[in-house]
Amino acid sequence: MRTCSLTLLVALLSIAGSLPGAESWNQFRGPGGDGQATSKLLPLEWSETEGVSWKTAIHGKAWSSPVVWGEQIWMTSATTDGKQLFAIGVDAQSGKIVHDVTVFSIAEPMFCYPYNSYASPTPVVEEGRLWVHFGSAGTACLDTATGKVLWSRQDLLCDHFRGPGSSPILFGNLLIVNFDGADLQYVVALDKQTGKTVWKTDRTIDYGSDNGDMKKAYCTPTVIEHGGRKQLISPAAVATVAYNPATGDELWTVYHGGYNAAARPLYSHGLVFISTEGGLRLLAVRPDGTGDVTKTHIAWAYGKATPTRPSPLIVKDHLYMVNDKGIVSCLDVKTGKATWTHRMGGRHSASPIHADGRIYFFEEDDGTSRVIEANPEEFRLLRENRLGAGCMASPAVLDDALIVRTKTHLYRIER
Repeated sequence: MRTCSLTLLVALLSIAGSLPGAESWNQFRGPGGDGQATSKLLPLEWSETEGVSWKTAIHGKAWSSPVVWGEQIWMTSATTDGKQLFAIGVDAQSGKIVHDVTVFSIAEPMFCYPYNSYASPTPVVEEGRLWVHFGSAGTACLDTATGKVLWSRQDLLCDHFRGPGSSPILFGNLLIVNFDGADLQYVVALDKQTGKTVWKTDRTIDYGSDNGDMKKAYCTPTVIEHGGRKQLISPAAVATVAYNPATGDELWTVYHGGYNAAARPLYSHGLVFISTEGGLRLLAVRPDGTGDVTKTHIAWAYGKATPTRPSPLIVKDHLYMVNDKGIVSCLDVKTGKATWTHRMGGRHSASPIHADGRIYFFEEDDGTSRVIEANPEEFRLLRENRLGAGCMASPAVLDDALIVRTKTHLYRIER
């Protein structure tokens, strides 16, 4: 009897361990949208010949990051000319492509700056469903078992001017996306089951210019709860607006100037951290205000070597960031004062991740990656690794493995 009970317990634990849960890397920057992984066994060193469980070529040109649910890895891709837009599903154990779905065919794609791609927004996934987004070219929901497109929208318009960048997020039954174009700027929430519009809120920001190039933006919003109030923190060009995520009503606005960066906002220590391109660059805002809080709720601002594309990380009481040119810095989250800055080198677009006291950075050009210690006292390099191509996409985590998308391949890297 004891043997049967023990066998049953082991079986149940095995099943539970294989089921996707709260830690599934289901969206841009992981389950919390903040680049934090719970694994204590992520690899420290790898190369093209070491630590790679499998390597799979991914067709097209696309900078969207991989997302993970259970034994499936999903990402989007596009032809270089943007006329074909794809959802690609990969088996996590074998690396085999099991779904390669042409979601949209676009007869006349909008212009996309060569540095960007037609499939830069990262999809979001949960049990049985995948939501892909290609900016104004289209948004769709797929069945993850069959790859069938369940609904799609191509009537949410704006002129991205340089190509799309904002990724969708989930909040309850809502799929929320920023549309910040040169012509139109708004935030929309769709019913995730049907694709129907639940609310749509136009930006009311005073951009201070009629030049559409000053109005476009690429940021992914995030939902926080502060003082019992849920807030959708949605950066745009010139300003960041907090909305009620259930209704789209405006809660507060902070003006910081500059273009909108792609770095996703963070919430920690009772503060919202926002990265911009120009203006105040990096600022910490107290999210308990109403209306225009520019003069009253900015706790601190920092303007040296800040990122526009890689999102920052917060580990305990310190913020770690790498800027687009490879300068990495550590700041005290409460004061905004730098404790150290180090020129690591190389261009960076991928957002770093943190796990068990280590921070992982991935260059965009030559395939170099670096692992450093999350040490607020000094820069301490633990390991430098290299793959065959660089990363525009941010890595994902599956159990104790890194899922890394370079410009040409998808890798599973583990001890």
